[in-house]
This record gives sequence, structure tokens and C-alpha cells, in this order.
Amino acid sequence: MCGIAGILTDKTDLRSEKKLIEKMSATLKLRGPDGKGEYITQSAALIHRRLAVIDIENGAQPMHFGKYVIVYNGELYNTQEIRRELEAYGYKFNTHCDTEVVLKAYDKWGNESPKKLNGIFAYAIMNKENNELFLCRDRIGVKPLYYAKKSGLFAFASRIQTLLCIPQIKPVVDENGLNEIFMLGPAKSIGTGIFRDISELAPACTMTVKGNRFEIKRYWSLEAKEFEENESEALEHTHFLVSDAIKRQLISDAPLATFLSGGLDSSIISKLASDEYRKRGKVLDTYSVDYTDNDKYFEKSLFQPNKDSDYISLISGAIGSNHHNIILDNSEVAKALYDAAVARGVPAFADIDSSLLLFCREVKKNFTVCLSGECADEIFGGYPWYHRKEILFEECFPWSRSTDVKRSILKDGFLKSGEEYLQNAYDKTVKSTSYLESDSPLEKRMKEMFVLNLNWFMQTLLYRKDVMSMEASLEVRVPFCDWRLVEYAYNMPWSIKAYDGREKGILRKAFEKELPKEIVWRKKSPYPKTHNPVYFALVSELARKAIYDKNCALSEFINPMAIEALIENPDSMTEPYYGQLMRAPQVLAYIYQIYVWIKNYNVEFDI
Repeated sequence: MCGIAGILTDKTDLRSEKKLIEKMSATLKLRGPDGKGEYITQSAALIHRRLAVIDIENGAQPMHFGKYVIVYNGELYNTQEIRRELEAYGYKFNTHCDTEVVLKAYDKWGNESPKKLNGIFAYAIMNKENNELFLCRDRIGVKPLYYAKKSGLFAFASRIQTLLCIPQIKPVVDENGLNEIFMLGPAKSIGTGIFRDISELAPACTMTVKGNRFEIKRYWSLEAKEFEENESEALEHTHFLVSDAIKRQLISDAPLATFLSGGLDSSIISKLASDEYRKRGKVLDTYSVDYTDNDKYFEKSLFQPNKDSDYISLISGAIGSNHHNIILDNSEVAKALYDAAVARGVPAFADIDSSLLLFCREVKKNFTVCLSGECADEIFGGYPWYHRKEILFEECFPWSRSTDVKRSILKDGFLKSGEEYLQNAYDKTVKSTSYLESDSPLEKRMKEMFVLNLNWFMQTLLYRKDVMSMEASLEVRVPFCDWRLVEYAYNMPWSIKAYDGREKGILRKAFEKELPKEIVWRKKSPYPKTHNPVYFALVSELARKAIYDKNCALSEFINPMAIEALIENPDSMTEPYYGQLMRAPQVLAYIYQIYVWIKNYNVEFDI
């Protein structure tokens, strides 16, 4: 993976702005520690930082072909098919990297070329003859891409921090941004960058920029289609799509491993990866994460019915992987909240972020590429809210059903329209859902839930995975985000998807012969978080530091008595703040990270 950025302007000569361009490039260094490059003219600059994974010797960027130049962040998983098609048209290739394929595909098919691509990517291609810029983001939104338009200037980047290097782009947050943080957070609306001056190119969209003309087009969307397979055919098709996605993503010229939690999704990935490695005479390395003394303090819940550690050795032994269990110190997890908040560019995701950052740093000591199991729960109905009828048909985000805790920690009268903002975000998403006229109320609702989870819950997890892994200069691939699999699962009837009445039932059944029975049919368990009271004590003090700092605007928003009450009685939270992941310790950490974000980015508020 890499980091990209660029500027178009008619207000200044960019050839004299080398300090600014160097500053922007420096913010991308961890995304691309293996090389850097720039393309600079009077009115345009393209910036690239490279993490070398494919064709390490020859894949330097920006890359030129004819009148075009590209900066590219991502991985393409159908490189060979597109290369062969282009070769049939007479194109010659000088490298083995996917960047050259993307560039020459654009030369051949222009703005329609993204429809050919299967991968995770964000890229920019400039026409050097007329300064027209083409931006594109992958269908699911695995790779981030932000942009800003300001007084004769257009800029884009993989990171928000990069855009804030530009003097014209200000770190100002208005009421909409505050509603994003305190009502929707740690999720955020697709298209927003929280800061008023910064926007996000939505997944599956392209953007064409020339002078003062800006045109955004969607090149893919989920569309309801008749599902014409029976249960047996669906099992076979699911197995093929999952297996094909995983095998395609094992291609790497850099060392590769897998994340292995002991759950279904990562076990499928690790099993198939191990089989492929065995054919090559290699042993797969797998990694899991836990916390000091977590077994001692673990308590079962609806969202986390059992410990991952009970299953990891079982699956690792079954597939014959060389397994590494990373144990994180709780004080280090609390300390890393700061780094995670700074890395994200928008308010962060508590220890769900900081622990992943530490984990990725450990993995990076030996590996550059990993495969992870994100997306399976969203597309195959893995979360409890798909299966609990009292939640399923509620007209709200199922992972954020109540604003009671959010309201309690805010000062009276703050963000009066917060609930309306939240409901509007929900309503807009539901209205965008594609149905069949023949869909039953249940099938219609399941399609709505699919879109809600894909556009919100999963986007939060994908952004977390991208930022925390790239902050460790580690590339993480997500096979279940293959768009073919997402599109197929969207139209699968619930009766087939929930095979045997189980969450991810079709996926379990499709791979039951290849995994231990205990792994296939275990209850879903989310990403592990710490249960240690040492961590709670640490984040309690960090939260107090945040809310009592009168030199920070956060103190104007937060009700300190509510924070003190939460510290004194953490069990008073009857519902999680956000899905299954945020309880009292995570809420306190979230408050602290908002504080870090405000201080570090010198955030100004216009409300």
C-alpha cells in the first residue's frame, strides 16, 4: 500500500512550493516508507509514498505513460486478466506491478476503466496535456481518499493530516461536524471529513477535476436482483467466491501472514492460505492478539459469549500454522490512545484502535502484508441485531439504538438537533436501498440492514483497519470485501443466508468440512478488548485530564458530573455506546481521544 496526495491550483507556481510539498509528503511517510516521488509543474503536483509489495524493484511512482501520470494506493486482484486483455490490444508492459495495469487500463477505457478493476484502491491520474485530474476509489471503500476545494485550489490525499498542511485549508468544525462526533461517532457519514473544508470521495465513485469543473460519478452500486440458485448451488457458489478472493490476495513479493482470532472468518482465511502455502513448500505464519491477565477478568455477554484464546490453538494446530500470540500490556494500550487519535485525523475508536495499532507494529517486525476477516459479519448477517426481532425492525441504527449515554455526557442544551441529525442519517441510508417488488417485509428489511451495515458499521471498521495498519507500515487485505462476494450476498435470500437459523449460516455450512466443528459452529465473538481494571483506571484519569482542561474547547461540551458518575459506576451503562465494542472504558477513552484530536490539530469550532 501507499500514500498519495496532490494539488491543482492557478493561484501560485507549485514549482516554488517545495517546502509545502515536502511537508505533505512527510505526513504520508508511514504509509509508504520504502520510496517517494513527486511530479510537479507550475499548476499541478502529485505526491507518492510507497510501501513496496509487488515488483519491488520496478514499481516506483509517479508512473508515466503517454500523456498520463498516476499516483496509486492499493492492490489489484485481477491484474493478470486485465493485463492479458490489454496485451491483446497491443499494450506492452515494463513491470509486473498493478499500477502499470491501472494506468494503461485508463489509457484504453478512460473513465469506464474502474468497472474493470477488482481490488482495494484509491488513485489519481492526470492528463499532462490539459491538467485534467481523474480520481477513483474502490467499490467498498477499503482505501481512503479525501479532498478539499478552496479559493482556486483543489487538493486530495490519503490522509486528512496531509490536506491540513495547506494554509488555505482550515481545521474548522461546525455543528454538523460536532453531530458527527457526538451523535454518530465513532462512525461518520460517507463523504464527510469532519472538518468543514474537507470532504471524502465516496466508495465506488470517480471524480473528474478540470479548472473550476468538478464532476462526481458512481460507477457501481448494490442493485436488487432475482436470486436464481437453490441452497445447494448457493453453498457451492459461496465457497467458490470466498476461496477465489482469498487465493487472489495471497500474491505478494513481500512476506505475508494472516490474522487469526479463532473465529470463523479468520479461520477460513488462514485455512485456505495455509493450504496454498503448503503447496509451495511453505508454512503460514498466523497472529492473534490478547491482553495481560485478560482471562482473569473476562465475563461472558450477549456480544462476547466466549474467549478467542479457547479456540486459537485448536485452529492453528489443525492447519499447521506457525502461530504468534501477541500479548498487549494494558498501560501500553492506554498510552497508545494518543498515537491512534493523532493517526486517524478524525476522532478515534478508543482501545479498539490503539490495541490494533500496537498489534500491527508487532506483526510488522516480521511481515509486510496480512489478510484479515473484516466484512463477513456485515454481508452474511453475523451480528446479533440481524437475529433479534425486537431490534431488527427498529427505525434506528441497531448498534446505536439510544442517545441516553451520549446525552448524559454532554452539557444540557448542547447539539439540540442531534437526534434529528442522527435520524436523518439513518433515513437517508434506508431510502437508498434497492429492493425487488416481490421482496417480503423480512427480505426488504434484511436488504436495508445490509446497506446500513455496509455503509456505516463496516466503514468504521475498514477505516480503523487501514489507518492503524498503515501507521505501522503494514498492508492489511480484506478478502471478504471482494465486490463480487458483496454483490452476491446482498441478493441471497435470508432463508439461505441464515442456514440452520444461524448467523453466517451459509458460510459455516460452506466450509464445515475444512475446519474443526468447534470453530465452524461457535458463536461469533468480536475483536478482543481488554477487561482489565488496570486499563479502566488509566482511561479514567485520562478522561478527567480531558474534561478539566479549561484551555481546551472540549470542556465547553462535556458534563463532568456524568463522566465522574460513569467512572464511579461503569456498570450503569445498560446499552453499549457503539455496537458490541464500546462500554464504559471505551467511552472514557473516546472522550480522551477527542481531546487529543482537538489539541493536536488545533481544532477551531464554528457553532
